[in-house]
Amino acid sequence: MKNKVFWKTLGGMLAVALWLAMASGCGIHNESANAKSSSSSPPSSKVIRIGYQKYGTLNMLKARGDLEKRLKKLGYTVQWALFPGGPQLLEAMNAGSLDFGHTGEAPPVFAQAAGTPLLYVATSPPNPVSEAILVKKDSSIQTVADLKGKKVALNKGSNVHYLLVQVLKKAGLTLSDIQPIYLPPADARAAFEQGSVDAWAIWDPFYAAAEKGGKARVLADGQGLVANREFFFASRSFAKREPELIQVLLEELKKVEQWANNDPKGVAEFLAPELGIDEQALETASRRHVYGIEPITNEVISQQQIIADEFHTLGLLPKKLMVKDAVWHDSR
Repeated sequence: MKNKVFWKTLGGMLAVALWLAMASGCGIHNESANAKSSSSSPPSSKVIRIGYQKYGTLNMLKARGDLEKRLKKLGYTVQWALFPGGPQLLEAMNAGSLDFGHTGEAPPVFAQAAGTPLLYVATSPPNPVSEAILVKKDSSIQTVADLKGKKVALNKGSNVHYLLVQVLKKAGLTLSDIQPIYLPPADARAAFEQGSVDAWAIWDPFYAAAEKGGKARVLADGQGLVANREFFFASRSFAKREPELIQVLLEELKKVEQWANNDPKGVAEFLAPELGIDEQALETASRRHVYGIEPITNEVISQQQIIADEFHTLGLLPKKLMVKDAVWHDSR
């Protein structure tokens, strides 16, 4: 009899434990737990997840804190995520981890071809001199033609990927004439400084920092070859769900862009502690950058289509795509 009672009691305890585990996994809580959760943070539907890169306007917006103040009044909070480059940022958007972000001109065409549910919502003015192909100051490489057979470090699928294609084309070369070494900026810089690669395709502020170090020389920049625009994106689900918040984001970005254009030294002083990059290098990068928020016009779409078509011709995109299919239209 005692054994029967024991097993019955144990069975009941296990049943309760199992129910509690299931309840916890399904989000079922008691009233005090609910009260504590709601008082500490808003529900997940009120969180905006933004991806940013070092130095971009979104980085400035994050550092200033103005967006959080405005969105707090609307009942939203912001989750920021830092990425080493545009391709990595858009991979996160493809995985459903981001609502909003920014990249250069090449990453979105690769992402769109991969099925990333992105929408172009705005762009910046062209900044062709803010990216370059660097070689060591004492390198024997004097012209782009000298890159034949050499190792060139770059972030695959980034804006400098397209820059490299155009620079090589002008010199009568293709990507198959060099040895592309695909590395994110931090690893590429280390490889460049250690002499593991012969050249480095990179953008500001890493470009300016390398110049400031005195060990790099510009072989070619984007002037006359690329637009090098910055683009801002929303995920399709976020754009459909929160179109008014996209306008809020763009309004706050415009304020930051205006400040940055008027005060490049202030930008450098403000961002140096945030980025851990030399203030003088940041000022150099800021002074050669034109800030602004512009709409996605037919001209911008055409420029992006040219990039997409070129990468497809080179066999780097698996299929032909239409950029206009990924442009946001505010239908409110």
